[in-house]
Amino acid sequence: MASFDIVNKIDLQKIDNAINTATKELVNRYDLKDEACNIELDKKSKVVKLAANQEMALQSMVDIILSKFTKQGLDPRILDLSKTPTPSGKQVLQQLPIKEGIDKETAKKVVQFIKDEKLKVQASIMDEQIRVTSKSIDELQATISKIRGHSFDVPLQFDNMRS
Repeated sequence: MASFDIVNKIDLQKIDNAINTATKELVNRYDLKDEACNIELDKKSKVVKLAANQEMALQSMVDIILSKFTKQGLDPRILDLSKTPTPSGKQVLQQLPIKEGIDKETAKKVVQFIKDEKLKVQASIMDEQIRVTSKSIDELQATISKIRGHSFDVPLQFDNMRS
């Protein structure tokens, strides 16, 4: 039986590089000069922490980070932008968690999508990844192309192709 895994892996080194270049750009931005902007990457908890004097500056920082992510070849969807900024004294703080792995809801959507396409494959959820098996490698490759053509909440990679 041939199989492959659908995963959502992150590259912390590329994320660190993107955050470092975003920090360098903050120093040079005239519109953010007096805003006391700060970007920090917590590698252990996988969270990007932002701090600024105003929400507008915070939004500019998010835009800078997203542009640096795309320049590093990272998918911006790995950042959870749903958290709202919180005021803390004179500053406004925001935490952007980095999504790694496939959560249960997204995994169910992917499996349902595969079933709806009526391909001759079996998909099963295993922790934070999805294993897809079939007798034919051609069916697996067709499944990969169908999934690539559809957009989900997280970026998906295909791993461990075995025949």
